[in-house]
Amino acid sequence: MEEKPGFDELNEIVLKGQCASCGACVAVCPINVLSYEKGKPNLVGKCTSCGICVRVCPRYKSPFAEAENFVFGRQRKPEEEFGIYKKAVVARSADAEILERSQDGGVVTTLLVSALESGLIDGAIVSGIDPNNPWKPLPLLARTRSEIVSSAGTRYSLSPGLTLLKSAVAAGLSKIAFVGTPCQILAVRRIQKSLPKYARSIALTIGLFCTENFYYEGLMVEKIQKELGINLNDVKKVNIKGKFLVLLKSGEVKEISLKDLVRFTMPSCHNCGDFSAELADISCGGVGLDGKTYTLIRTDKGTAVFDDAVRKGLLKVEPVESFPLPTKILLKLSRDKRNRVT
Repeated sequence: MEEKPGFDELNEIVLKGQCASCGACVAVCPINVLSYEKGKPNLVGKCTSCGICVRVCPRYKSPFAEAENFVFGRQRKPEEEFGIYKKAVVARSADAEILERSQDGGVVTTLLVSALESGLIDGAIVSGIDPNNPWKPLPLLARTRSEIVSSAGTRYSLSPGLTLLKSAVAAGLSKIAFVGTPCQILAVRRIQKSLPKYARSIALTIGLFCTENFYYEGLMVEKIQKELGINLNDVKKVNIKGKFLVLLKSGEVKEISLKDLVRFTMPSCHNCGDFSAELADISCGGVGLDGKTYTLIRTDKGTAVFDDAVRKGLLKVEPVESFPLPTKILLKLSRDKRNRVT
């Protein structure tokens, strides 16, 4: 009988620098012998080689096409350069509180709040902020509007949100929304395909456009705090618009060349060819827009959640045809990221 892969295969992915640090393997280990420490899984008990951990890993055996067939029933066509989708729009939240805290147009936060209030979800796994380390992302299971709104904005360092999946299901949540990067969304789809227990509990996935993630200690601590001499408590917002922008509470804006941040990039990002979270129910990003969000509604689930928010007047929607430059940027970034792994 062929022996099933286990932690040895998982550890090989880590040692090769391919681990996405998503936490999926830790979340689904049925005997709880994996822990998440320092951005990677660690064995803390005897592995029985059940194979579940590698089955959900987004870096194990190039699973993208398999996941694409699982979500859409087919693979994308060559002309679908940023994935399969039903509708593309540019949107902006109509909620002033959300806009004040949002990264671009506040669409992700608005969709989560709307879905929670409509009963389409009963909680959301999002990226919060570590109270002891300014601007360090920390996974958060948000179950109220205030918790969702508090998590708005982007940190550009990875938050291992999937580590909360097991506890969310154990807490009785049955309609969980998950917000994450393309690699994390791929992990969610592999979980849904392999483990019905979790498949029934994940009601919505929202993917974030992503070129790469940066180590918190490198980007925020070494570069911004130490080299630039900026107190991280004085930072109001960070953003990428051709350059890395640090917006201070004083109103001053510091610019950093993206080339200067290459040294802080997570090496595993070079194994990912998905820019626009092509496997998500809804994908969102800024791509050159100011105060608005480029939004791709990809599935029936995504359509139901998005249309519900629009019906309630929570989103202002415009056709993407009115924004040709962001579409060109989306195409370029999608091609560039796909080409680096093909």
